[in-house]
Amino acid sequence: MTWHIGVIGGSGLHEGLALDEAQSIPVRSPFGEPSGPVTTGLIGGVRFSFLARHGAGHVLPPAAVNYRANIDVLKRTGVTDVVALSAIGSLREDLAPGGFVAVDQFIDRTAGRARSFFGEGMVAHVSLADPTCARLSALVADAAESAGAPVRRGGCYVAIDGPQFSTRAESALYRAWGGDVIGMTGMPEARLAREAELPYALLGMVTDYDCWREGEAVGAAEVFAVMKANAALAREAMAGLARVLPAQRTAAPADTALDGAFATAPGQRDGRLLAMLDGVAGRVLRKQE
Repeated sequence: MTWHIGVIGGSGLHEGLALDEAQSIPVRSPFGEPSGPVTTGLIGGVRFSFLARHGAGHVLPPAAVNYRANIDVLKRTGVTDVVALSAIGSLREDLAPGGFVAVDQFIDRTAGRARSFFGEGMVAHVSLADPTCARLSALVADAAESAGAPVRRGGCYVAIDGPQFSTRAESALYRAWGGDVIGMTGMPEARLAREAELPYALLGMVTDYDCWREGEAVGAAEVFAVMKANAALAREAMAGLARVLPAQRTAAPADTALDGAFATAPGQRDGRLLAMLDGVAGRVLRKQE
């Protein structure tokens, strides 16, 4: 199977990747408007498709991002795996600003965001015990290291709604819970990628120490400055990913995440929702026709 990497770029990366033969393709989703068009092209002969999470010019706050539409259009574009690039705050002394973290766990503190493609009339339950793809995360970490970035392999990401940063009490609480980094966009993005049977890796770029350290407080200007400095490194990491990918893509566990996940009996399934799911769940739905 051929690799096709979908990249979701966060703060500081809305200008996209350096793609050969780049073309912008508007892809529609039944789940609403995505953050913007998908730009597809090649890096080292490997197909990459890029989507700016916050839209052109960073117009969408974290809670206003249509995560379902973003994942849906990437699936419809034909991506096989998704890499999320995100700004994160550090909850640990040894995770200094300027470093990178290949996240492997999440604590979801968001509320009011659409967390699933499924619902009334078509119920499904996928496993999220391991919310990121171990293989893809390792490859992304290898690529970031080859670009010269200090990388921590593994870390628990606390997802908050924002747009404000944490209070000191919240920051201390998240540290006590075992959180390593904090951000505003990793959830429900990772949940939805799993439902869409897309292996997902999140490479977080540490911009600050949040506010748990005595006398320190995070500000947007600080975050954006570090992100601007790290943007070129993140793009080089994606070029490195093209170099370290195996020649052929073998199956990943997430590829079949929906096998056995449907709870609603075929005769009771909502036809309108089924039609909306043709992109993310088409593989399984076609087998059951």
